[in-house]
Amino acid sequence: MFLLVLVFAVFVRIQYRLDLGSLLLSPGRDRILAVSRLIALQLPNTERKDWDRLLAGYTSTTHASARLFNAQGTQLAGPPVTLPQAVLAEVRRDHGPPMEPPGMGHPPPPPPFPAFLVRTISPTRYWVGAHVPVFDRSAMSAHEMTLVWTFPSLWTSSFLFDSTPWLAAALVVILVSAACWLPLIRGLTHSISQLTAATGAIAEGKLETRLSLRRHDELGQLSEAINRMAERLSGFVHGQRRFLSDVAHELCSPIARIQVSLGILDQRAQDNQKKYVDGVQEEVEHMSGLVNELLLFSRAQLNTPTTPLIHVNVAETVRRVLGREAGEGAPVETHLDERTEVLAHPEYLFRSLANVVRNAIRYAGERGPIVISAQEKDGMVSITVADQGPGIPEAELEAVFKPFYRPEYARQRETGGVGLGLAIVRTCIEACGGTVQCRNRSPRGLEVEIKLPIAQP
Repeated sequence: MFLLVLVFAVFVRIQYRLDLGSLLLSPGRDRILAVSRLIALQLPNTERKDWDRLLAGYTSTTHASARLFNAQGTQLAGPPVTLPQAVLAEVRRDHGPPMEPPGMGHPPPPPPFPAFLVRTISPTRYWVGAHVPVFDRSAMSAHEMTLVWTFPSLWTSSFLFDSTPWLAAALVVILVSAACWLPLIRGLTHSISQLTAATGAIAEGKLETRLSLRRHDELGQLSEAINRMAERLSGFVHGQRRFLSDVAHELCSPIARIQVSLGILDQRAQDNQKKYVDGVQEEVEHMSGLVNELLLFSRAQLNTPTTPLIHVNVAETVRRVLGREAGEGAPVETHLDERTEVLAHPEYLFRSLANVVRNAIRYAGERGPIVISAQEKDGMVSITVADQGPGIPEAELEAVFKPFYRPEYARQRETGGVGLGLAIVRTCIEACGGTVQCRNRSPRGLEVEIKLPIAQP
């Protein structure tokens, strides 16, 4: 809009020899001419010595000083002043043939050239001149004279420039623009916010997210493209998970047969051969654990609980976990309310807590007590498992929940698993409608927090 106004102003200035100032000051110029003509009518009926007082009487209403000059540039009335050369040239300019005397009872004819505007600097002054005919009763003729008005500023003078209509016009333009543009802008911003929320959800792994924009413009095409992208990503990811699940399932049977065969071989092996059989059994046990965790992880991703979420007692689940995972030399403290219940799938919550407690015992069981607590806040139950181990580097706090990711210190078989434990935790907890995160404690230790919806009685 600003560029359009600028182009229009340049066109008007070139085509019609007008500038923005002349357009804005046209009403003020008309007022100057009207007052100047009124003064020209009063001058013949006023004594020559009272002309200064007559001009001074208009100073309070116009906020400008008025001076009267003849065609030669000689000042006839008003405060004494030396005219700048540009103003003096306008006063002395020839404005046409001599005027005929007006008839009796008729007003003087209008001047052929109504007004001029000159700006001077040091100090800044605006000189507005109005050429008026003044009737000389003694000579019965009209003489061309010029009333020169001096303003310190154009825009601050309410007599020369009235800002009220321009402010009203600007307000109308703003209101009309707002009425025309706000619905469009609101529609655009609403659609863009929907696109942003959908792409953010897809980036977080919620591939079932779809957009329902009913638009026929570029944003509508973009929403359709995002829907197609999410659908294809969902197909790829689901296929990958299905493949992982099928492979893990198919490996279970041959591993089980190998274990049975090794058991028979162990019974028939001689004493000097048992160490080799034990080594193979250890490798097969490790492979079996890997396949079992892989199968559990893939099933948790593919199959959300078929039964609805039910009330699960947190304290009872923790006791089951500790009964299986806690061992000698790993003290565990619990701060739990027996009445605290969450909405979850019982098996998924048990597996999640078991994996977290197992990791805490494995990496920090000998460094201090492991504390398990639960608190209710804002309709959620926060279950925390805190240890006093070495913690995790800050850059890896989020990465540990990725499948097959293990920190550097846990890459040995003796100290680390296969990197699926916390990935299974996140998958199971999110399937129950909750969240899981971990953070380092001060001065040392790691805290894993699981948040689940509270079970309302």
